[in-house]
Amino acid sequence: MQDDVAVAADGARRPRALVIGAGLGGLAAAMRLGAKGYRVTVIDRLDRAGGRGSSITQDGHRFDLGPTIVTVPQLFRELWAACGRDFDADVDLRALDPFYQIRWPDGSHFTVRQSTEAMRAEVARLSPDDLPGYDKFLKDAEARYSFGFEDLGRRSMHKFIDLVKVLPKFAMLRADRSVAAHAAARVRDPRLRMALSFHPLFIGGDPFHVTSMYILVSHLEKEYGVHYAVGGVQAIADAMVRVIEDQGGTLRLDEEVDEVLVKSGRVAGLRTTQGEVMTADIVVSNADAGHTYTRLLRNHRRRRWTDAKLKRRTWSSGLFVWYFGTKGTKDMWPDLGHHTILNGPRYEGLLRDIFLNGKLSEDMSLYIHRPSVTDPGVAPAGDDTFYVLSVVPHLGFDNPVDWKAEGERYRAAMTRVLEEQVMPGFAERVGPSLVFTPEDFRDRYLSPHGAGFSIEPRILQSAYFRPHNVSEELPGLYLVGAGTHPGAGLPGVVSSAEVLGKLVPDAQPQGVA
Repeated sequence: MQDDVAVAADGARRPRALVIGAGLGGLAAAMRLGAKGYRVTVIDRLDRAGGRGSSITQDGHRFDLGPTIVTVPQLFRELWAACGRDFDADVDLRALDPFYQIRWPDGSHFTVRQSTEAMRAEVARLSPDDLPGYDKFLKDAEARYSFGFEDLGRRSMHKFIDLVKVLPKFAMLRADRSVAAHAAARVRDPRLRMALSFHPLFIGGDPFHVTSMYILVSHLEKEYGVHYAVGGVQAIADAMVRVIEDQGGTLRLDEEVDEVLVKSGRVAGLRTTQGEVMTADIVVSNADAGHTYTRLLRNHRRRRWTDAKLKRRTWSSGLFVWYFGTKGTKDMWPDLGHHTILNGPRYEGLLRDIFLNGKLSEDMSLYIHRPSVTDPGVAPAGDDTFYVLSVVPHLGFDNPVDWKAEGERYRAAMTRVLEEQVMPGFAERVGPSLVFTPEDFRDRYLSPHGAGFSIEPRILQSAYFRPHNVSEELPGLYLVGAGTHPGAGLPGVVSSAEVLGKLVPDAQPQGVA
């Protein structure tokens, strides 16, 4: 058994907090708890911090495995400030302009920028009759940002009365309407409808079923910009680890938690898969909420988040991600920028196959990440590093995709799309290569059904209806990360730690060690 007594300068015992998972939600939680006076230990089964935001380097190419876009950077600045630190002194964050380009099979495109004037010009170029509707959409997005993000997203929603109080506002903002339906109510051009409604795909949600509250992302991007951290999100994770260690905290890698322990009806610590017992005053799980309840609390009777209830949840999409380097391509494809969204021939039909039918379609839409145009250090001189992502079904359908059989075929189909539409000649220049399928998300991140972003953010799986930041199953257990409130994405997981900081009292030294 580990001796978990931590001693303050005056000899008093400092309360111990254990954090399961070194994703950005877990690291942010550790920083918040360290600032409150807890002695924190973070445990993660991977070989480096960052969780889904970690990276793998092969032959000089750094593959950023997860999130590639940083929005609402003030959340990180506020987190650092709560720890008495300066985020911008620790992380080199670069604003991008344009943010990304959306392309359609007919050759048309839509370039997304921060300037409202530039965006209105893009709308007018594609569909001038839709300009008044676009202006209304921007106002709609701002209202939902103010309520859905700055209000609900930054406070706990674990009490039923919290839900009751906000129901009238939800009704007024038509939270029952989907993102896609709201876009369709404002603009007619199908390309604009897609451009204004696709954002839930960034967090694994179906735009035709995710609540229209998520149109707030359009305001979030316009107001605060889209950024890239030099060194990738891995650089942010590494900077977070430095803060935690400076606070006296500890990061333990290559160790997996097997169970949360209970004593006298409250959390007592945890046990690792190696059999080590670690005691604690509080435990914070940054593991997927589904994994936390079905695996880590498997021996504890649960009232709300039973196995049966979790099985009935609707889960976010799976992801097929191809990471690869290319040789001598720095000056090739000059019109292919940092972020590109390449649409296939179908929008709603493809999403229906992915989210409702669980079918791997022959057609695909792709997100192309080319960080080497902003961060040359991601690849050897003269080369490029790419990350190409396709949204695919998760593994929870009755006849899940067998990726061992389908993976190479699907990657070959992706190659053909890239060659024909945006990157002619790239295939013969491919160097180091790595593919992640939903099976890898299941095995590497312990994600139920290999889902990319935990529980899908539908209206009855959001706010009060989502696993709470303070667990009702076990006193002393807290949850952060994509599967809890407010949800997935960098702003969501960092905000979950902010909510945690408001729920957990400051550490009170107890007696003398």
